[in-house]
Amino acid sequence: MIIETITEALKFILPAYCANATPVIIGGGKPLDLGKNYKDGRRIFGENKTFRGFFSGLIIGSLVGVAENLFFGYPILFGFITSLGALTGDLVKSFFKRRMGLKPGKMLPIADQIDFVLGAVLFSFFLMPPTLEEFIFLILLTPPIHLLTNFFAYLLKLKREPF
Repeated sequence: MIIETITEALKFILPAYCANATPVIIGGGKPLDLGKNYKDGRRIFGENKTFRGFFSGLIIGSLVGVAENLFFGYPILFGFITSLGALTGDLVKSFFKRRMGLKPGKMLPIADQIDFVLGAVLFSFFLMPPTLEEFIFLILLTPPIHLLTNFFAYLLKLKREPF
């Protein structure tokens, strides 16, 4: 039962994981906030949130969703919706980090690890939400997975910080 719940939780979140990781590999270019500041004088999102990163994450996550449709019968829009939610959750967190005066790339514990999961779950709510048990496993499993993958991205020189 536990293994099945974990498996279903990971199948649910896979498009969002891929969407969230893709900008680290393919990102760069023009920032989503176009270099503009919010009314508090701070950047809206920062340099690290780019059009290329956002849309490449959306495409890769959506393609993972298409594969899940073929293999598991998930709704065809599932990957797109959860990827969009994941990327939006990350943008919302970045907005608040800028309001707090944190520089892009600086860690905000817990929020940095679960922002995209919360966004994916919220956006999937009317299409195919996870069960409560799956959601709990995602909240517990994602932080160590996220920290480990970020550390590997740092070792590969894809990220400037190991978190």
